[in-house]
Amino acid sequence: MALLPLRTLADAPVQRLEREWLDGIADALAKPDCDRARLCRTTLSELLMPQYAANWETAVADPALPLGARLALAAMDPRNVTLEPEYYADCDDARFQRVKPLLWLWYSFDRSPLGGQAVSLGVRLRRILARHIFRRCGENFKAFQHVEFSFGYNMEVGDDVVVHRHVLLDDRGGIRLGNRVSISDYANIYSHTHSIVEQKDVTNAVTVLDDGVRITYHATVLAGVHVGEQAMVGAVAVATKDVQPYHVNVGIPAKSVRVKPNAPQTNDCLPTARARSRE
Repeated sequence: MALLPLRTLADAPVQRLEREWLDGIADALAKPDCDRARLCRTTLSELLMPQYAANWETAVADPALPLGARLALAAMDPRNVTLEPEYYADCDDARFQRVKPLLWLWYSFDRSPLGGQAVSLGVRLRRILARHIFRRCGENFKAFQHVEFSFGYNMEVGDDVVVHRHVLLDDRGGIRLGNRVSISDYANIYSHTHSIVEQKDVTNAVTVLDDGVRITYHATVLAGVHVGEQAMVGAVAVATKDVQPYHVNVGIPAKSVRVKPNAPQTNDCLPTARARSRE
């Protein structure tokens, strides 16, 4: 099997413009008195409706503009939209309102022509935003487009974490990602669950993915599950219970089918295929 590391590409001609734009956002967020809602509004207006960016207030109130255009302009300001977590009874409103403008900027950028599939710019912008959204964000965080959160402020993320496209990180009860965690496209990580009898009966539970964990395509990890170091949850699997370190769990519900060959040798006998057949 060939090792295929990622290639290093030459800088794009607009690299300087990208750097200046990102530095402006980072510098604004670094100021304690930053008006995050206004920063979001200005950034999105310049990207999506630049002809009105300089006179946003006047344009929103202008009856000569079509109602749809005025509504679209209004939505540049996160105070004019509601996000689903705001309806949750356990939402800490003070904390959420602080991160909401950055979540809205993240989501809206991903749906813009500039955000789309632009990997380098998108990864760098999301890395800046993540540092101000998450409870903790380690070095070299990499998120691709259309990653979504519940609260955002209950995320704890280690170093060198990669989250691929269309991943849901439901941090309602809290999510902890160790170093070098990789979450593949369309995976779902939950930290809350509902009673099968009464939907309003919600249980929050911290979900933990230890160092080196891989959650593969379309897999789901349910609330409160602890995936041990270097373990893997296979494609389309649903992890309903804890996953042992270095184990590969597949299926619905996910069960261990093998132990990774790089697992450390210990006195504990890890399950073999023969042992599993007797269970």
